[in-house]
Amino acid sequence: MDGLPIELSFLSADGAAPAALVAAQAQARAQGITPEAALLARGAIDETSYYQSLARHLGVIFIDREIALGASARYPHSIHAGIAPLGGDSGPRWLAAPPGAALADLLHRARRGELARMSLAITTPTHLSRLVRAYAAAAIAREASFGLASLDASFSAKEGPNRAQFRFVIAAIGIAALALALAPASASILLSMAANLLFLAAILLRLFAGAASVGAARNLGRVPTEDRQLPTYSIVVALHREARVAAQLVAALEAIDYPRGKLDIKLVIEEDDRATRLALEALRLPPAYEIIVAPDGAPRTKPRALNVALPLLRGEFMAIFDAEDAPAPHQLREAAERFLRAPRRLACLQARLTIDNIEDSWLTRLFSIEYAMLFDVLHSGLAALRLPLPLGGSSNHFRTDVLREVCGWDAWNVTEDADLGLRLARFGYRTGTLPSSTQEEAPSGVIAWLTQRRRWAKGWMQTLITLSRDPRRVLAEIGAADASALVLMMTGLVIAPPLWPFLTAFMIHELMTIGLAAEPSSGLALVQVTLWVSVALFGIGSVLWLSLLGMKRRKLLGLWPFLPLLFPYYLMMSVAAWAALYDLILRPYHWHKTEHGLAKSSRRNMETIAARAAAAKANFL
Repeated sequence: MDGLPIELSFLSADGAAPAALVAAQAQARAQGITPEAALLARGAIDETSYYQSLARHLGVIFIDREIALGASARYPHSIHAGIAPLGGDSGPRWLAAPPGAALADLLHRARRGELARMSLAITTPTHLSRLVRAYAAAAIAREASFGLASLDASFSAKEGPNRAQFRFVIAAIGIAALALALAPASASILLSMAANLLFLAAILLRLFAGAASVGAARNLGRVPTEDRQLPTYSIVVALHREARVAAQLVAALEAIDYPRGKLDIKLVIEEDDRATRLALEALRLPPAYEIIVAPDGAPRTKPRALNVALPLLRGEFMAIFDAEDAPAPHQLREAAERFLRAPRRLACLQARLTIDNIEDSWLTRLFSIEYAMLFDVLHSGLAALRLPLPLGGSSNHFRTDVLREVCGWDAWNVTEDADLGLRLARFGYRTGTLPSSTQEEAPSGVIAWLTQRRRWAKGWMQTLITLSRDPRRVLAEIGAADASALVLMMTGLVIAPPLWPFLTAFMIHELMTIGLAAEPSSGLALVQVTLWVSVALFGIGSVLWLSLLGMKRRKLLGLWPFLPLLFPYYLMMSVAAWAALYDLILRPYHWHKTEHGLAKSSRRNMETIAARAAAAKANFL
């Protein structure tokens, strides 16, 4: 057909509908994508049929079977270039699945008669990627597990504590024990005062973050960007035993409002996870999706799976979602618009996570309150204060080149999100927050909740160990203010939780025996009691105020009767912290899997039903 780009015109000979080709051409112009990407994104033709037609047009063979690649194949360069050498002494020398400009160039060369001098076979991009990944499986597995440690071993949790850290802990315990033995009364007061000053400072940081979030909570509005100006955006989802939610995940990703020809979605599964693979393949995924099988290796963790996908991403920006997530439809647009108008130093945006299955149990209600406080208040406030941000495990948006610069995720840290957020700060990058929300499923049973929390707590412990290997280096990298904030964050995440039951019991004892029943015996004892009372009052007050602030923003004030349960809920975190310490010693890299697809209630379904009812009522009126 006259007027069609060369990437579409050859399909006319194979009986492609002219209207579909014209529509694809118009979509390509409107969205700023290549014509074949528009055609495939529209679903007018599947990937295999397109490249079979290309092979027939070029007069070369089409290969969709297993075939040996030549020794000069390069990972991931051969995948991105769309061409790899073939092995063997006979037959075609090159296997091509040309994308974009390479496709147009190949067709123009064929038109000029230059292709006859090449020994070429055609395949699909999906099959070429699979062949190259199989060829480079050992190197992929090695880089995914050890890439960060190879860059700088001090960044990775793989090595555990070093000798200097062991010596410091032993010396601190020895000095404290000696002081308590020689002067028990004075030593206990001084130790108590030091601990309470640290805890009080950590509480004050949370209060400052809450106050800073008040201004940050105001939505400054979007600067809409035309589709043609939006870049390619990659999405990565690491899946393990998620066959139950595969269809739900794809439905949520299909609801995202972003030009389909500019989406690059990688679903990473483990080599032995046959059930999840079959569930995904049964969905007949559109061309934007690619199922990536992570080569077998250790450790078997989510960050390792994410590292497998990182070299393959085509997007200028990328997002991480979990299997049960349902991001707001406009989330990628909002993130892209923010990145495009921000300096490169803003390397990451954390969207807000919110619980979908609120009504499942008392635990999911408390989880919802906790998430409202964390993502709607604390993260927003920390970002407004330009302090380092320990990321949540999902709905993180990155500049892809920066993510590669910092060597992706630490495969050996089981809370890879928090570690990565703080490592970005060490490299001089900043993390912001995004007002868009992602709904996800919370565990509704105590055992499942504790299993998830012990993994989180273990990962935070690993992160503290990593950061404290060389304190002077961290101080030089991020400065005194950010380093002080990190100390206080780690106090709240790692040091305080195991001690909460003991501190609570000790505080009650002190208040009953010294603070209420008798006068303090000395000035130091008076300061000690004052600090205990301050920590207690500010601690309880901060939890209530920050929770209510988050509940108001998340429209969860109806959950106020559950607020008293936050205190036993925090004591449960202490149980999880002790279990995490046990795991850290005996199985530091074991990944406690959280099962998904078990929710009984769904807030998103209720919102959809309410929206449909309102629309029906409006139409009726």
